[in-house]
Amino acid sequence: MFLPILYGFLTGVALCLTFGTVFFALIQNSVDNGFRSGLKIVLGVIIGDTLFVLAALLGTAFVPKVQGFENLMAVVGVLFLTAMGLVNILKGTPRLAYPQTRFGNFVYYFTTGFFLNALNPINFVSWVAIVAYIRSHLHYTVAQQYGFMSAALVGVFVTETALAYYANRLKHFFTPRVVTAFNRTTGFVFLIVAGQIAYTRLYEPITRWISQW
Repeated sequence: MFLPILYGFLTGVALCLTFGTVFFALIQNSVDNGFRSGLKIVLGVIIGDTLFVLAALLGTAFVPKVQGFENLMAVVGVLFLTAMGLVNILKGTPRLAYPQTRFGNFVYYFTTGFFLNALNPINFVSWVAIVAYIRSHLHYTVAQQYGFMSAALVGVFVTETALAYYANRLKHFFTPRVVTAFNRTTGFVFLIVAGQIAYTRLYEPITRWISQW
């Protein structure tokens, strides 16, 4: 049981270092608004990942089939990421200070982490692929599967918490000019992912449907 837990933990760490939207949003908010804001984003991400892992382990047969639901989620994800991307690109030089208003409350940061994670279909596909691999190739027992995936979630939590902590600790290196450049880079990452989702989840299915006619 030790090896599945170890491999699961390392898998969770690796998933955090793929430089996706969550990674950039976590670093950005930790630098701009402090470690606590980053930790709240991490909690939102973990809740989303936990739901994905449970769906991957238990199967999605119990989820009601709603026609067009996946396309609707793709549209919401594209709009959400596009809006965040444009805000990061256009908002200009930020203030490097912890927000003292209700805008920086738990609900805002938690939902930011949750939706950044949940609205990207790639995240769910990744967890499903991992479960399929440890079942079909590694032949893990049910207990080993749950141990592996639980350790993976712990790995995600520990790694993202460390990223938030050290990003805030190093904030004195992030001058307004550096943070502005980083925010704009983050914005472009959001737009690229939005374009990828729009192409793979919306454009390609539509073109295939048209070609059949």
